[in-house]
Amino acid sequence: MHISDATASTAPRQAAAPYRERLSPSLWMVVSAALAGPMLAVVFAPIGTLPAVAIGLAAALLVVVLLVAGSPVVTVADGELRVGRAHIGLDLLGTPVALEGEEARTARGPGLRRDAWHLLRGGIDGVVRVPVEDDRDPVGEWVFSSRTPERVVAAISLGRRTG
Repeated sequence: MHISDATASTAPRQAAAPYRERLSPSLWMVVSAALAGPMLAVVFAPIGTLPAVAIGLAAALLVVVLLVAGSPVVTVADGELRVGRAHIGLDLLGTPVALEGEEARTARGPGLRRDAWHLLRGGIDGVVRVPVEDDRDPVGEWVFSSRTPERVVAAISLGRRTG
């Protein structure tokens, strides 16, 4: 089927998200979760080998799919920062900071403010720290994990300039 130029120009265009990242579990976490399958197969072994193996494979696959599908997503789009289920307008945010190495470790631990909202994932070293500049918001800053914190900071900064 051919789409004419007139149809293509009047069709609504989706605005591409400047940034999107799934904070999926590390490979070691997925492998560890998949070990639930063989353990469950051992439990069902008295029933029979074939059903036990089938149940074990199904359980391992289900656990891995749930781990990946249930992972939080970081998105910067449409004038909003979304981290997991939480969201905030980019106009309410201050200047974001990308942290890695020792700075990220400090931000995740002793440097984490008590009024900070955070979503931190083990196995993801990078951290983004974004101050909240809304006086009515009891949260002072957002601190969250990212594999590419510099890209998140760039997307937030770009969104704040264009928004």
